[in-house]
Amino acid sequence: MKKPTKAMLATAMLFLVGPTTMAQVQPDRSNLPDAPAPKQDQTNPAQKPDKNTRQTPMGLIAKKSFFYPELATTPGSLSSLQKFELFLDKSISPPQILSSAAGAGISEARGTLAGYGQGGEGFGKRFGSSMATGASSHFFGTFLLPAVLHDDPRYFVMLNGGFKARVGHALRRAVVIRTDDGRETFNLPGTLGPLLAEGLANTYLPDSERTAGKTFERYGIRIGFSAANNLLKEYWPTIFKRLRIGKVAPGFGPDKPRQPPRTGPPN
Repeated sequence: MKKPTKAMLATAMLFLVGPTTMAQVQPDRSNLPDAPAPKQDQTNPAQKPDKNTRQTPMGLIAKKSFFYPELATTPGSLSSLQKFELFLDKSISPPQILSSAAGAGISEARGTLAGYGQGGEGFGKRFGSSMATGASSHFFGTFLLPAVLHDDPRYFVMLNGGFKARVGHALRRAVVIRTDDGRETFNLPGTLGPLLAEGLANTYLPDSERTAGKTFERYGIRIGFSAANNLLKEYWPTIFKRLRIGKVAPGFGPDKPRQPPRTGPPN
């Protein structure tokens, strides 16, 4: 057997020691710092000003109006259940109650609907029939037809603009309605609903009122009252905001912060 030379011993030493040495020289990647991440924009996109964005009435209305529950507070559409709830709210809203009470008093004073008689009983029957007709009108015009036709029965306040523009908007809304997807179309619920309600009223009104002529006469009065009521809806937020009666018409525009009382000496 050949005696190992110095070269062979050196080669064997490198073979045994090499892997250990390389492991010690090679850095541990788990201890290395992470690569620098690109800097992200921390700005909230919702806070970025958009030149195409303008303030709209929807941005000023925060709460549903107690007096006029049909005033729109959001631009989004209503579900069928929400339209049904709106029908219930309108049927017992203050305008409906006040108009029915006033109409019953005027009717008794003029002697119309004579079949109901006079006195407290006659007033009660007139008031009840008016409330019933109003509720059925809201049922057809606010819930049933809008749910079937996918129309939005709410009133969208223009809020900004001159007197003529706002009056024109209010009167136009008597014949034009907004659809669930934001388009405009003929106000079939607002025109057909009251007619169906007046036809249904012939089942409980006195016999003298159950004629075609009387039915269309009541229908015309109801349409005219609806158009005039739109004017009050249009200016309702403005009127009560200026009078500072926030509890009656809540949610229309941010209230001005109150100034703290002055404690220093007067000038």
